[in-house]
Amino acid sequence: MRLVFDRGTIVFRGDAPAVSLPGARWDPRIEGYRAQACRHREILGALASAGSEFRDDVRRPQAAEEAVSEPALRPYQEAALRAWQDASLRGIVALPTGSGKTRLAVAAMARLGCATLCVVPTRVLLEQWRSVLGGYVARVGCYGNGDRVLAPITVATYASAERHMPQIGNRFDLLVIDEAHHAIAESQGDLFSMCTAPARLGLTATPPRGADGLAALAEHIGPVVYERALGDLAGRFLAPFDVRTIRLDLEDAERERYRREMTCFREVYGPFRERFPSASWAEFVKAADRTNAGKRAVAAWRRAQKLLAYTEAKRQALAELLDFHAGARVLIFTADNASAYAIARERLVMPITCDIGKRERQRALAMFATGELKALVSARVLNEGIDVPDADIAIIVGGSLGEREHVQRVGRLLRPVPGKRAVVYELVTRASAEVGQNARRRRGLASDVAL
Repeated sequence: MRLVFDRGTIVFRGDAPAVSLPGARWDPRIEGYRAQACRHREILGALASAGSEFRDDVRRPQAAEEAVSEPALRPYQEAALRAWQDASLRGIVALPTGSGKTRLAVAAMARLGCATLCVVPTRVLLEQWRSVLGGYVARVGCYGNGDRVLAPITVATYASAERHMPQIGNRFDLLVIDEAHHAIAESQGDLFSMCTAPARLGLTATPPRGADGLAALAEHIGPVVYERALGDLAGRFLAPFDVRTIRLDLEDAERERYRREMTCFREVYGPFRERFPSASWAEFVKAADRTNAGKRAVAAWRRAQKLLAYTEAKRQALAELLDFHAGARVLIFTADNASAYAIARERLVMPITCDIGKRERQRALAMFATGELKALVSARVLNEGIDVPDADIAIIVGGSLGEREHVQRVGRLLRPVPGKRAVVYELVTRASAEVGQNARRRRGLASDVAL
């Protein structure tokens, strides 16, 4: 029997297997058995245990052109790498933004000395990884952003990797997955099922907390093998920081509008929650879309959130904070682009949004790094992925993604600088949904952080 790689799968040619093989199914189109490429290691184990004779022509990993230089690691990075190695080279490392997850991945490549594919969710991250990897190895392959170059060390976007995995899925021994909490949702697992790489390293600042999300990641990458929160590293490896909550009130007219919208929303959401206490928000929206009352409720909720995004009290508090920290470099985070643009107009602050082109964004970040620009405002673009220059102050005007968003935003401030102590201001509207959101989004911060 002979095993070959065929468009992201393993095909069994010759004699039919005499033993039940993991994931193998009969394919009438070829009158033979076929299995997902990711089951390769399991299949080899089953055949070896059964004493079967076979020839394995599945994997064709590329020979390393040169050794990857190994970077020096901090103690927690070394502990994370060893935990991953002890877990049979499969698993997820969860470390805060700014703690050096890319450096850890480079060390893994250096120690294994094998062909590696690094997959990332965005083109911005693609360029950042290509730049970082270029400091440790002379040639870096790239799939994405118009490039299609294969090398022993290659970086690709999720989309490009999945598109080309039928051709290159057997060319790597190590698969590195950056921002792993996005990976399954964006690729539906196809990216991983078509890849034979036995070693898999997932990197994230915010692993999913739900059992379903962790189970999906564990199936394709491995379990969380090492995790540290911001508070575990702040003060020694990351800059120390304080989180200060500023509680604000709605004006009378804003309060009446908010009450009216939320009453309309609760009239539908309350009964739904009583009937389906474990239902997700997405399930509620899907159910609400079936009735006129439900559609009105969702629309009312969205208007209420828009109202909270940038209230008059937030406008005044933001102005006072910017004046107070006039000499500092400040990152302002909002719940939506409309609020970001409003702040940009009112305070003459550079916005960083999805509408801002790559060159303009890079120029703005460079000016922020030198201090020529003192503040940037963004809804979500700065949350993850973009390498943001050192900042001292963050002002969170609004947010909607909870704990994960909060951890990523705080991490943007924590590049260690001697004598630095970062400050995060949270603007929270009293007697509103923001109170609960504020409590939930702090869960990713360790209890020893000053609150």
